[in-house]
Amino acid sequence: MIGAVIRRLDLAAVPVATPTGRLVGASGLLLESVGCPLYTGQRCSIETASGEWIDAQVVGFREEVSFLMPLKKADGLSTGARVLPQQARGDLRIGPQWLGRVVNGLGEPVDGLGRLGGDHALDIQPRRVDPLRKAPVRDTLDVGVRAINSLLTLGRGQRVGLMAGSGVGKSVLLGLITRQTVADVVVVGLIGERSREVREFIDMSLGPEGLRRAVVVIAPADESPLMRLRATELCHAIAAYYRDQSRHVLLLVDSLTRYAMARREVALALGEPPATRGYPPSVFSILPQLVESAGNGENPQGSMSAIYTVLAEGDDQQDPVVDTARAILDGHIVMSRALAERGHYPAIDVAASVSRCMAQVADPAHQRAARELRELSSRYAQVRDLLPLGAYVPGTDPATDRAVRLYPRIEAFLCQGVREAAPLDRTVAQLQELLASEGATA
Repeated sequence: MIGAVIRRLDLAAVPVATPTGRLVGASGLLLESVGCPLYTGQRCSIETASGEWIDAQVVGFREEVSFLMPLKKADGLSTGARVLPQQARGDLRIGPQWLGRVVNGLGEPVDGLGRLGGDHALDIQPRRVDPLRKAPVRDTLDVGVRAINSLLTLGRGQRVGLMAGSGVGKSVLLGLITRQTVADVVVVGLIGERSREVREFIDMSLGPEGLRRAVVVIAPADESPLMRLRATELCHAIAAYYRDQSRHVLLLVDSLTRYAMARREVALALGEPPATRGYPPSVFSILPQLVESAGNGENPQGSMSAIYTVLAEGDDQQDPVVDTARAILDGHIVMSRALAERGHYPAIDVAASVSRCMAQVADPAHQRAARELRELSSRYAQVRDLLPLGAYVPGTDPATDRAVRLYPRIEAFLCQGVREAAPLDRTVAQLQELLASEGATA
């Protein structure tokens, strides 16, 4: 009797029909399907001419037509091809075994080290944290970079943009931060970058020691825009998981601009009109949603700090993505091409950069010293062009004279080798020693 009931229940669970759609159009990245109801965000499988199946995701609809985008390169599609909606898949499983691994935007391992698993379900869309329950930024974050630790001190849970044009050392500086930062877990997202940089970053920037405490998510430039979007969101989900496990997490995303560009590709394919420099309005509404998923959570024992690289096209700091990032982040670090061309590394323009959380995490003596060094750098910049011409006359302004005398030591202090460590405590002591060499700080 019991066996008969179980068999009836099993048979009741078997679908009497499989809903199937048909492909009726393919234009660029956008595929059109009819004949089967689909919901946005749903995964589908599309049959190719060779009998293989490729994965796609529903990104929109209009009347009876559903719009899909393939997650990977789509070849061999034909009109009338079958479209099978996938049943809701179980969430990714995550655990400590993810540390030291390299995955793609779907959470699939790409390092050849076998399958991944875990004890906890990972939702690619992390739960939104109530702003009133977020743990505040109170403790310093030691990133091991002298210019940042001394003048742009960061806090655990802060979100910062690393803004620069191409070829001024963003990725190299990111590698330095990755190796030197004091954190339990480092989550790295290499989004839309050159494939060559992926291996170089893992081997040279992280190294075996750094990789052991890191999870790397990659979506190179030749991936579909959907994969670049999913990879960026997966980075945030992984970092949020470890944060909620009472770990101090550093999230590095290279770059936020490539994420915005992927969003632009999807929006334009769906027919959204371009607005600011070709970016549709939806891009600028989605960026804050992504950034707000970073930062601290409700658990005060864990933290999630985030550093995003932002590409300033043509070194334009008023680029729409740069301007939006500057408004929604907790600080920005600007890299200068002029400094890079002078051989100043890292090429951080401290006068144009700001950390909005420094006042919360640095002690008053450190803040006074940082303000004084900034003032000296500013005074020197005002007379820099006069010095080679002999037009500057010493003795007119004692403060400017001091800035001119100290500037070679200031520049040497702000420079740092690629493999040189600069712990926070030692950096602050060096800063105060530098300023005390010609008069104590005010």
